[in-house]
Amino acid sequence: MKKLFGALVVLTGILVLGACGNGGSSSTGSSSASGSADNQLEAIKAAGVLNVATSADFAPFEFHALIDGKDTIVGADIDMVNEIADRLGVEVNILDLDFNAVLTALQQGKADIAVSGISATDERKQTFDFTDNYFTPEHKVVVNKNNESAFDSIESLSGKKVGAQKGSIQEMIVQDQLADSQLVSIAKVPNLVNELKQGSIDGLVLESAVAESYVAQNDDLVITDVALEASEGDSYAIALPKGSTELQEELNSILKELIEDGTIDEYVQKNTDLANENAAQ
Repeated sequence: MKKLFGALVVLTGILVLGACGNGGSSSTGSSSASGSADNQLEAIKAAGVLNVATSADFAPFEFHALIDGKDTIVGADIDMVNEIADRLGVEVNILDLDFNAVLTALQQGKADIAVSGISATDERKQTFDFTDNYFTPEHKVVVNKNNESAFDSIESLSGKKVGAQKGSIQEMIVQDQLADSQLVSIAKVPNLVNELKQGSIDGLVLESAVAESYVAQNDDLVITDVALEASEGDSYAIALPKGSTELQEELNSILKELIEDGTIDEYVQKNTDLANENAAQ
């Protein structure tokens, strides 16, 4: 789940810096690691900081953008996290990592929660707790425009190199639904996009909003008609340390309101527009 910016061509100014969302720096101690409280929610409130692990290369959910001339981590997930922090009465500290390191940081106590287009798979549930799902994505295959007619079905990608972000649900989709293709896993989506633009891979599986954002910014890319199946198991949820019962209940209550009043959908649309605006600058 993330995006890659081609040499100079792709999304927002991705200057892989340390995190900087909502004024947060990149400190590494989580509230749970630094406090003695068993209640994760109370530990976060006592510390006054919600440490969030993410991978800011997945527009429109988390990405770098130039805001008032400053490289800033923004996105639908970031807006959601900021709203959650406001309701908890704490600040946000964003830890910007490779996607395959996001859950590791949570497991090691370097973050209180992980928010990065994460799906609550059965395997992950063995190690982490999750909130209720807050967004269900569709998945698309992106190819070079000059290959659009050649790659128009699952069968047409047989034996071809298809990219996906390392550790993401899209990686599993390539393995399960494009089983006859060759999976190419890379940590950063912008790097995958570059590989596609250079012809090193033949296709790339992305979440639909992410795919649309990259295609809007790169006129040499196109979304194919390849039909991939989506399931409830692909939906995004917030990952938590095991046993975070009180925090899980509080987050579920907040998410329920944000989903029912359409706020999550508004975040996605707003940040899709922002990603496209920044790419055009």
